[in-house]
Amino acid sequence: MAGMTIFPSGQRPLMPAVSGRTLTGQELRLAAEHGHVVVLNFWGSWCTVCQQEAPALAVGARQLKPLDVQFVGVDVEDNTASAKAYMQHYGMAYPSLNDPGDLIAAEFNQLIPISALPSTLVISPDRKIAGRVIGAASVQDLRRLIKAASLPLSSS
Repeated sequence: MAGMTIFPSGQRPLMPAVSGRTLTGQELRLAAEHGHVVVLNFWGSWCTVCQQEAPALAVGARQLKPLDVQFVGVDVEDNTASAKAYMQHYGMAYPSLNDPGDLIAAEFNQLIPISALPSTLVISPDRKIAGRVIGAASVQDLRRLIKAASLPLSSS
């Protein structure tokens, strides 16, 4: 059962600066995605709940791309060959950072327990974390969080 949290706009934690190599060897800096809503999903090919969630992420990424939503994966404690095969199998066409030593995951440890995979963060265009899902996220969960992240900041 997934647990969803939406952070109120005044209480959203700032996203840590994250960069690394993707599974295909490209350098990726999440700060470069500034101005977009980013769905950041922590997963591993060995994780059975991640396997259950993967089809929803692949569909979500395709459906939400026209809304300028960027999906980025963080592959935790995995080997590259298994991770690439997993992404290909589930049709996940977005980049995924390779995090074999949990270093990226540790940056988010205050927000998500590293041991809880899959976990998904939705980051607003101003680089604040708008919400999270611990456990398998559905497309409906992602849409709710993206809607919350996309709302104009209140002027209060």
